Amino acid sequence: METIPDICEDSSSVWTCPSDTVFYDASVIWGLIGPRRIFGDLGTYEAVNWFFLAGAVAPILVWFAAKAFPQQEWIRLINMPVLIGATGYMPPATAVNYTTWIIAGFLSGFVVYRYRPDWWRRNNYVLSGALDAGLAFMGVLLYFCLGLEDISLSWWGNDLDGCPVAYCPTAKGVVVDGCPVVY
Repeated sequence: METIPDICEDSSSVWTCPSDTVFYDASVIWGLIGPRRIFGDLGTYEAVNWFFLAGAVAPILVWFAAKAFPQQEWIRLINMPVLIGATGYMPPATAVNYTTWIIAGFLSGFVVYRYRPDWWRRNNYVLSGALDAGLAFMGVLLYFCLGLEDISLSWWGNDLDGCPVAYCPTAKGVVVDGCPVVY
C-alpha cells in the first residue's frame, strides 16, 4: 500500500486505506473509548473475556482426556494452542467457509493420509497448489466481475465503506439519528 504514491489521498472513507492508520485507530479506540466501554461492563464485547479462560482451560482438558483414555493415542496429538491460534489466521468469513476448510483439511490430512498414503504422497502437493491457484484465480475473477465501482452490478462489495453505520456510537443509551441504540 505504501509503495503506490497517493493511493489513499482521494479516498472519502476512513475504512479503505489501512496502512499505518491502524495504529492511529487503535490508539483512538483504546485511548478515547477505553477498554471498559469495549470489553468491560459498559461494552458490547463483555463476553469475549470468558474466552481467555476457555483458552487457558482447553489444553488442560486435552491433557486430562489423554490421561483418562491412554489407549486413544490420537488425543495426544491435539494441540489446542495451535488449533485456537490458527483461527486467527483465517480470513473473516462465514461459518460455511470454516467448515469447508475443516472438511478439506480433515479429508486430506487424516482420511487420505491414513487410508491411501501412496495417493497422498503423490497428489497432496498438487492438491495444495490447485487450491492456492483456484483461490488466486477466483480473487482476480471476482475483482474484475464484481469489484469495480463503475460496473452496473449493485452489491455489498461495491460499497466503499461496507458499513453504513460505521460512524454510529457504540456506547449504551446514546441516541443519534439514523443509528441503532445500544442498550
